[in-house]
Amino acid sequence: MDTATAVIGGAAGYRPGATLSLWTEIRRQASRRRTQLALGFMVLLPLIILTAFQLDSGNDNGGGNNGEFSRLSDLATSGGPNFTLFTLLVSSGFLLVVVVALFCGDTVASEASWGSLRYLLAMPVPRARLLGIKLTVALLYSLLAILTLVATALLAGTLRYGWAPLSAPIGGEIPAGTSVVRLLEIVGYLCVSLLVVASLAFLLSVSTDAPLGAVGGAVLLQILSNILDQITALGNLRTVLPTHYADAWLGLLSSPMQTGDLVKGCVAALMYATVFFSLAWWRFLRKDVVS
Repeated sequence: MDTATAVIGGAAGYRPGATLSLWTEIRRQASRRRTQLALGFMVLLPLIILTAFQLDSGNDNGGGNNGEFSRLSDLATSGGPNFTLFTLLVSSGFLLVVVVALFCGDTVASEASWGSLRYLLAMPVPRARLLGIKLTVALLYSLLAILTLVATALLAGTLRYGWAPLSAPIGGEIPAGTSVVRLLEIVGYLCVSLLVVASLAFLLSVSTDAPLGAVGGAVLLQILSNILDQITALGNLRTVLPTHYADAWLGLLSSPMQTGDLVKGCVAALMYATVFFSLAWWRFLRKDVVS
């Protein structure tokens, strides 16, 4: 046995970097029903919204929240970029949270529930490499789901309503030529803010053998944060909640752009994500895996 093999502690020819490749994990996750259903629903949702607009009878009474929602609906039918913006408005608060939690919370816990996690580690796949590959693939599929939603909404909205300047719910217009860039900036901020959900779901995933518990736990804590953020009696304490700046991307639609809350939201999300991901690594590297 040569020196390198002795240091690694494996058999001759064993290379930790060759175990559980990124492409192998991508294909494994692509073959799973939950991946196919999640991505399929990202395509289906904009079509459902489009169909709902086509069936709209126009009998809105114009009062209260219904009137406000009607104005957003009218905005959505004024062009492809606006339809995409409306789709993001109605999906970012819950649907995208669930999808990201599903991909990141199910990834390790599902292996444990199937009893295959210990066999992966016995191959042997180094624990740090297994976590790195699992997390990378989960984040890639989360990004793919969001981009699929946006691309489908933009295509369907443009084919039905044409191309028009992006109009903000709070007033003002963004030239049609820069609408896609602005939508991508919104998607970028949503991806950063959703890192909180991804990291928390991943931490729960390495801490439990129940995938549903990891996914549900991340979603429930996100809902709890949203509820607490509505309690004005908490004052400035609300600023430390992970969802406090969830809607800061609306500042990208104002003229001039309001970036103060965007920066705070990105910093807060990255801090939470760093803590949760670090705890996930610390927990899993010391965990006694028996399933």
